[in-house]
Amino acid sequence: MMTGDMVEIRWHGRGGQGAKMACLLLAEVAGLEGKFVQGFPEYGPERMGAPITAYNRICDKRSSIHSNIYYPNYVVVLDESLLDSVDVAGGLKEGGAIIVNTSASPGDIRPRLRGWTGKVCTIDARRISEEILGRNFPNTPLLAAVVKVSGVLDTGRFLADIEESFKHKFAGNMQVIEGNMATLRKSMEEVQEG
Repeated sequence: MMTGDMVEIRWHGRGGQGAKMACLLLAEVAGLEGKFVQGFPEYGPERMGAPITAYNRICDKRSSIHSNIYYPNYVVVLDESLLDSVDVAGGLKEGGAIIVNTSASPGDIRPRLRGWTGKVCTIDARRISEEILGRNFPNTPLLAAVVKVSGVLDTGRFLADIEESFKHKFAGNMQVIEGNMATLRKSMEEVQEG
C-alpha cells in the first residue's frame, strides 16, 4: 500500500460466521500499526444465517468518508453460497481481488462471479479451521487471507500484533491463542491466487 492510499474492503457473510468480528479485528490491528481505520457492519434483519455486509477502510491519513463502501479494492466472501444470490463483485475496482471461502480452485469459482475478470483467490477456510480449531470458524482464515492478498499490512507485524490482541481477549487460554495463530499462519500459506 502506498503512502496516503486508501484501501477499502467489503466483507460478505452470513450472521454467525464472524464477518463482523474479522472486520473489527482487522481494524484493531491496522490501528495498532498506526493506520487510520474504519470497521463497521451493515445489517438487514439480524438473524443467524441472514446475509450481512461489513466494511473496512484503512489508510495512512485520516479519512472524512463515512459511508458504506460501494467501490472496494478487495471483497471477502465467507460463504460460497452467497455467490448465487449476491453480486459480490459489484463495484470492485480494477486491480482488486475477490477472496472466497471454498474448496474449489480460483478457476472453478470465476464463472460464478458475474463477469469479474480480475484476480480471484480461494481458501478452504472451513477445512483449515476445523482441522486446527475443531469447529468451522471461517473468519480467522479469511482475515489472514485478506492481509496476505491485499498487502495492506505487513504480515509479520500483523501476526505479532494480532497475537497481542488475542492475549488480551483470551487471557489465560493459551490453547485458543495458539489455535488461532496456527490458523492464521496456515491460511497465509494456503490461499490460492488465480
